[in-house]
Amino acid sequence: MSITVNDPGPPPDGGLQAWTQVLMGHLVLINSWGYLTSFGIFQSYYRTTLGVTPSAISWIGSVQILLVYLIGTFSGRGLDAGYYHLILAFGFFLQILAVFMTSISTEYWQLFLAQGICKGLGDGLVFCPTVSLVATYFSQNRVLAMACTASGGATGGIIFPLIAQQLLPKIGFGWTVRVMAFVICFNSAVALAIAHVRLPPRRVGPLVEWSAFRELPYTLFCAGMFLNLWAVYFAYFYVSRHFLQDESLDGLTREQISTFGTQIIKVTPSMSLTILLVLNAVGIPGRLVCGLVADRLLGPINTLIPVALVSGILLYCWAAVDSIGSLFTFCVVYGFFAAGIQSLFPAACASLTSDLTKMGVRTGMCFSFISIACFTGPPLAGALIQRDDGGFLYAQAFGGSAFMGGTLTLLAARIAKNGLQLKVRM
Repeated sequence: MSITVNDPGPPPDGGLQAWTQVLMGHLVLINSWGYLTSFGIFQSYYRTTLGVTPSAISWIGSVQILLVYLIGTFSGRGLDAGYYHLILAFGFFLQILAVFMTSISTEYWQLFLAQGICKGLGDGLVFCPTVSLVATYFSQNRVLAMACTASGGATGGIIFPLIAQQLLPKIGFGWTVRVMAFVICFNSAVALAIAHVRLPPRRVGPLVEWSAFRELPYTLFCAGMFLNLWAVYFAYFYVSRHFLQDESLDGLTREQISTFGTQIIKVTPSMSLTILLVLNAVGIPGRLVCGLVADRLLGPINTLIPVALVSGILLYCWAAVDSIGSLFTFCVVYGFFAAGIQSLFPAACASLTSDLTKMGVRTGMCFSFISIACFTGPPLAGALIQRDDGGFLYAQAFGGSAFMGGTLTLLAARIAKNGLQLKVRM
């Protein structure tokens, strides 16, 4: 695992070692985003056991998402400086510690520290430098490789809910969570064994590359992704989450509002879990197809723009959903395109970085910038639902409009980079 001081040359764009890093990244994403997106399966257990409001519990997941992106600037710079293995090992330690501590938590503050703070910090340490590392191994196939890496979030989003579904009734909460911790331990050991940094370290240079924000395409891209990420998790929080089957975010009472699926469409709790699994499952082909289109035809930003546009239109169309069949259709189509946004985002950011030795810090800076959007988007949607007396129209309009604003801003970033030349891949 030593890092050569010589010029490694251009990215191999394939081969055993490069695709091994994709496998490593996939495992890292299972441990981080896969577990994070499964947080909701325990919400009703937390409320019953801890006796706190759904709003208080929901902030645990929100803080976790905030930290995943917020510390990307620092963990990404650590990759550039040559400390990836140290950061990865410490991040895995925090993840494992957090999940084991969650399994024995009996108070709200314990759960907040374990699952919100500790797990969020561990996820943030491993996420940004890992996707940045994978990007350094590819050029023509970069988006596909990063899509395969990002699919780990969808894989984990299937694995952990299934573990919970099968084991919670049989062995209880504590040992179910410990089984999840053992899965994370195994993935961590494999990832550490095969992780390999290709580029020599860049020890000198600022922690934050402020000069990047003087590049108009980069600044517009960050602003566009802020708007897109403001909206993208809205449906995940309010359509599919099993833990919101009869509760809600932001202090709304059970009588006021619940998730769309269980209160407006009246699906059962088991059906709610099925919707969660469907949303995560369609994320795998969504990421891969969007990655192939970006690599083979359009380029990452050119692909991201129409994907964001379609996602915004779908959130507007959500207002017309009034049956279980149409709800499933919406979840399948939206899950496909929303997953495409999540995988294209890091690859598109990487495409704006010509100096690969700055890949980690520039990607991390963008992550930190959009962390506020991920943190505030779902609670803001919840406030709009409350304002609408339990209706979803205001929130659906907000989500769709945020996507439209993000689409236009990304289009402006593309024009700032390449003008009005439509045939330029970007």
